[in-house]
Amino acid sequence: MNKFSASGARRFLHQSLRKVFSFFPRSLRFAVYRSFVDCDPKPDPRLVLKIAETKEELEACFTLLHDAYVSSGFMQPDPSGMRVTIYHALPTTTTLCAKFDGEVVGTLSLIRESVFGFPLQSIFNLHGVREKSGNIAEVSALAVHPKFRKTGGSILFPLMKFMYEYCTTFFDTRHLVIAVNPNRIEMYESLLFFERLVENSVEHYDFANGAPAVGASVDLHLSPGIFKQVYGKKPRRKNLYLYFMRTKLRNIVMPSRRYFTTNDPVMTADLLDHFFNLRTQTFHQLSERERGLLHSIYNLPGYKRVLPVVFSESSFRNRQRKHQRYSLKCPGSFCAIGTENSPVQSLRVVELSDDGFLAHSKDPLPTGVWGEVNIHLGSEERSVMKAMVMRGKHNGSSGFYGFKLAEPDLPWRKLVGALKAGTTHDDLDNATQFLLDGTH
Repeated sequence: MNKFSASGARRFLHQSLRKVFSFFPRSLRFAVYRSFVDCDPKPDPRLVLKIAETKEELEACFTLLHDAYVSSGFMQPDPSGMRVTIYHALPTTTTLCAKFDGEVVGTLSLIRESVFGFPLQSIFNLHGVREKSGNIAEVSALAVHPKFRKTGGSILFPLMKFMYEYCTTFFDTRHLVIAVNPNRIEMYESLLFFERLVENSVEHYDFANGAPAVGASVDLHLSPGIFKQVYGKKPRRKNLYLYFMRTKLRNIVMPSRRYFTTNDPVMTADLLDHFFNLRTQTFHQLSERERGLLHSIYNLPGYKRVLPVVFSESSFRNRQRKHQRYSLKCPGSFCAIGTENSPVQSLRVVELSDDGFLAHSKDPLPTGVWGEVNIHLGSEERSVMKAMVMRGKHNGSSGFYGFKLAEPDLPWRKLVGALKAGTTHDDLDNATQFLLDGTH
């Protein structure tokens, strides 16, 4: 039997087994999927899981993704040998990678909502997910190197654990959404408890070369209880509850953060130019509206030289409306001054400016009253200042309030300056430079 016919025979056998498997009851199919779980609590120390941030790491991720998508029929080969989309250019997208002996062998991207939306929202209805509280991120661009696809999830499971930990502790994400091939949706349903979106499937998904797709979501706040119920009594290497919720993998390298930001942008102007202008035509292929939105995100002098030209007046207005490159989740408190026995009320600060901030509070706050705010900007950074609640609205269970500062202190000014002028997450670690350079 020649090589071609042997390959064809394997494909035929695989398709035949899948067809037979599809006739099994759903509960039995799910049990079979779970029987294949093999999660090593102590992976090979040569495995490192981290954010892809260098040109070499990003290029390796995009190349691995390209080859996986081409081989699956999800895209046509690109002259660059990479799969790069506009979502990879956004500061709200984080690409995770798995490296083995220094080689990138696995990758996935987490896409937070931005002015570009999500790739899957053009096809699937996210209304049901949006009705629940919490931020949403789309899991996209998943690929594992062929030489690790038959090793019992030795790359996939650590990558999924890294994704879970990053989303729940660093990315401020409650809901994950995915669009996957119908042949793979039951793996996500049975192992990770994704639930299908209202529009169960589409025949053609443009983001994957017109391949069929199924949309699904999972609530990460509910996952621990579900995982414990299903996996809690299983042996260690088949127990995804212990693996995801209790096991600490030393292979995972979380980003160092000076401040309580919730995303980790890595795209410098040079990296944008390399991947989206020089190696691919991604920027050139954007619509006029998309170009304007891109300018509104990277509204910084250092980026203008690499961004695509915009011509229309509407795009000009769009790029003048600057969008945040960073989101925040800073714990804090407010206590009114001059009122006897004033309670200390908890805050969650989500946006900062030169002389004020926006914050959530579970308790109603008095407006027009000065008080003291104590805000944790980072693990070792704190601002204690005088502030007044200028406006706010409380709906019975939570409220959203705007504060005015009497006089911002030095830690506050350093962070605001870094947020306004910083481009990558490394910039925030050197926030003082933005004061010394006269940025603020």
